[in-house]
Amino acid sequence: MQKTLVTIGLIILLIGLLWPVISKLGLGRLPGDILVKREGFTFYFPLATSIIVSVVLTLIIWWFRR
Repeated sequence: MQKTLVTIGLIILLIGLLWPVISKLGLGRLPGDILVKREGFTFYFPLATSIIVSVVLTLIIWWFRR
């Protein structure tokens, strides 16, 4: 359990350090992401981005468990 938590922490740290590069890839502004702007209110739900991130993480985890 400790090894898993350390690994997850390192992955989060790596993503945080690489965020300027990752944000330039266009994730978070894909077709399918829901954005509602009204006066005094903004709602954003990155549906397509969430699906892509989920599929990629699933493949990575599947690959490491093999």
